[in-house]
Amino acid sequence: MDICVFPNSIDASQGHALFCDLRFACSLGRSGVRQIKQEGDGATPLGVFRLRRVLYRADRVALPITDLPVSVIHQSDGWCDAPDDVHYNQFVEHPFKASAERLWREDSRYDIIVVIGHNDDPIIPGLGSAIFLHIAAEDFSPTEGCVAFEQDDLLAILRHCSAKTSIDIRPFYGR
Repeated sequence: MDICVFPNSIDASQGHALFCDLRFACSLGRSGVRQIKQEGDGATPLGVFRLRRVLYRADRVALPITDLPVSVIHQSDGWCDAPDDVHYNQFVEHPFKASAERLWREDSRYDIIVVIGHNDDPIIPGLGSAIFLHIAAEDFSPTEGCVAFEQDDLLAILRHCSAKTSIDIRPFYGR
């Protein structure tokens, strides 16, 4: 079963997801959705991607119920976003010599992260890194390229996810 994500027609950084006959509000990249994703463009990539694993802040949220692999986020955890580094678009630990996003954040956005299989098999430098499902800001402000949900909605989605679950990010076609 796929999570189908559609941007809104007026504001492509906002959208909705359909999953298990339910509809969930979500925020998308500040640049909307794009077929060709580039590092730093602020776009959410179009396509179908497997869900890989869940990372969560055990000091803030309970263990998510899911059939996906689950790991705790530690203060030193990061994700390399430097296209010229051999660890590009991979989990790393800080301190790290190249640019890498910190997964331990002060806000709640990364209290739960679902790693999606964008640009990971194979990894192509420059085609985007750190594309996750995560918790949305209260105002559903745009992400840097991820798909973000209210925490309760993300937890509800995860209850039905396994290694066979994909996210299908589609363009808006109108109705």
